Amino acid sequence: MLTTTRQARILNSLRTDGQVTVEELADQFGVSASTIRRDLNALSSEGLLRRVRGGGSIESDRVPFADVQHQQAEEKSRIAATAAGLVRDGDIVLLDIGTTTSLLARALRGRRITVVTSSLAAVDQLRDDDAVELIILGGAVRKNYNSMVGVLTEQALAQIRATICFLGTSGIRSDGTIMDTTGMEVPVKRAMIESSQRVVVLADATKLPGVGLLSVCGAESVDTLITDADRASETVRSMQDNDVEVIFA
Repeated sequence: MLTTTRQARILNSLRTDGQVTVEELADQFGVSASTIRRDLNALSSEGLLRRVRGGGSIESDRVPFADVQHQQAEEKSRIAATAAGLVRDGDIVLLDIGTTTSLLARALRGRRITVVTSSLAAVDQLRDDDAVELIILGGAVRKNYNSMVGVLTEQALAQIRATICFLGTSGIRSDGTIMDTTGMEVPVKRAMIESSQRVVVLADATKLPGVGLLSVCGAESVDTLITDADRASETVRSMQDNDVEVIFA
């Protein structure tokens, strides 16, 4: 079997199960464990999966939101604070789901703005704030990740015209493609992009390349990236080559 064929089948297994082990894949394809490890490392370097001990995974959102919130907390806080500096009084701000956008919501408390969001975590940050006008998008609730998704969410977004949108991501490929691991989130993110005058992606260094099997958009759909990643990273250079403003937090 060709290496490319085997790697494509590994990705298919990930789409089905969310995670794979070296031993299972070696048995499935009749190759050595070292061959599978090379495949997983190659796919990880391309941002197509997250390399974990004994195998690989793409389903980062299987980890409860409360646990993810503590990962790279300081870096995410800096990114959120930097993002808040882009918001002007009177703006209509569209907030994606995620731990970094939740921190951004906290940083926007007290501002004379309108916040539209599908993030229940952002709602929790702003529900008692008298200054912020809060609009909650409808949809099916994904309880594990404090988000709302589905046709109702997308239909609501079609009625919105936001000044600025802040997107989270599970990973950014080296060519600047914004990725996600969960199929039901991708249409919502795309609808947010269509509804916004300016699109800002928030991504800490672990998201370059991060993980993701599904493309949300290319770099051409992004106006600004806020990150704490290495300025010399391939992904950062690719975004800049595509005329994306990169702000380092």
